[in-house]
Order: sequence, then C-alpha cells, then structure tokens
Amino acid sequence: MLLFVGLGNPGSTYEKNRHNVGFMALDQIVERHIFSTGPKRWHSETFEGRLSANKIIAIKPQTFMNRSGQAVGEAMRFFKLNPENVVVFYDELDLAFGKVKVKIGGGAAGHNGIRSITDHIGADFTRVRIGIGHPGDKALVHNHVLGNFAKAEQDQLDDVLRAITSEVSFLAEGDNARFMSEVARHLQPARPSTGTAPEQTKKSKSTPPTSGEQNDNEGPMASALRALMGGAKKGDK
Repeated sequence: MLLFVGLGNPGSTYEKNRHNVGFMALDQIVERHIFSTGPKRWHSETFEGRLSANKIIAIKPQTFMNRSGQAVGEAMRFFKLNPENVVVFYDELDLAFGKVKVKIGGGAAGHNGIRSITDHIGADFTRVRIGIGHPGDKALVHNHVLGNFAKAEQDQLDDVLRAITSEVSFLAEGDNARFMSEVARHLQPARPSTGTAPEQTKKSKSTPPTSGEQNDNEGPMASALRALMGGAKKGDK
C-alpha cells in the first residue's frame, strides 16, 4: 500500500494558485484512475484506488500548507506505513515551469508543506516536484507562489498534469526514473518540420549522356565514334 499526498491550501480562494498544483495533480489522478471517495479523516479529503497491483490511499490535507505534516503523519500511522511508502506531489519554486522531477529525501528548500511533513515523519519520503518557476526576485516569491497560473501558462499546465496522470503507475511501482523519462517524453516539443523536400540533384557532368546529348568532357576519339554510330554533336545541322 502507498499513501499519495497532494499539497495545497483548502478553499476556493487558493484553488488555482501555483502553490496548489499538488492538489491539482492528485485531483486528476483520482479522476483519471477512478478512485473512490472516502470519508473525511486525518484532517483530509480521502480517496482510494489501485495503480498496477498496488492499493493507493490518496489524501488532500485540509490543514493549510504549513500544517500538512499532521495529516500525513496520522494517515501513515493509521495504516502502519513507513516514510518510503509516502509519495508527495507539490510545487517546486526552483524548478522551471513545465518540468517534473522526483527525488527521495532531502531538504525542504523553503517549502512549508515539505518542512511540516519532514517534522512529522522524517525526510525519507518520495517527492514529486512540479516546477512553477522562480519570479527572479526574492521579493516577488510570495505573490508568485500564492498567485494563479497565468492564462498563457494554462495549456502547458494541462499538459504537465496530463503527463503525470498518464504515467503515475510507474511511481506506484517504485520506478521513479521511468516515470520521469515518460513524463519528459510527453512534454518534449515536436521537432519542427522543414516543410520542403530535398531538391532533386542536377545532372552531374559524370552522368552518361542520353541520345542526342554530348558529354563536354569526351575526347576526339569518342566524338568520332559517336558520329560514326549516328550520334550528332550538339549544334550540328
């Protein structure tokens, strides 16, 4: 059994924030793979389903981001799971928008939800880091994270969430590298076509002449033989 956790802040005010992309990813996984809705417990919305041969309990903590660890810890202990059975989907400020990376363990990198989970269960859980990009100025980070995705980003965001949802079974199987490579394949832009076919090469001087044509490089003997055989030199009347 695995515990899938999507991170975000509850309520319609935060629904479309970049900080809520973990909720967005979990919502799509639950919908696409037809998870059943469970009771509200562990301070979370809960869902249950299967990926490959693995039973999945999915939760969306409703504690607000900086207390996410409370919900994760309670759910993990209820099922007697270990941190290595926990997979967390969340926004990564220092990862370019449109990128998805997976790692196990590590620091919180300033993410309050990850810091809270680490405080409650330790650091050795799987992190699915969904890039939201950095605004370039530390003073802009707060508004960037708690701001909505721009309209111009929406199509790419949809592609990212669709790729995660399509390949999530590899995460359930513990094949994080395959998950990343398949997601990257989905998101790799198609190579532009040149739109033109290669030009037909011109006849080279080495191309054998057809009837009635004279190779400019042939010698006098070849010309004489051609004349005897009925071939006329270009320009002859």
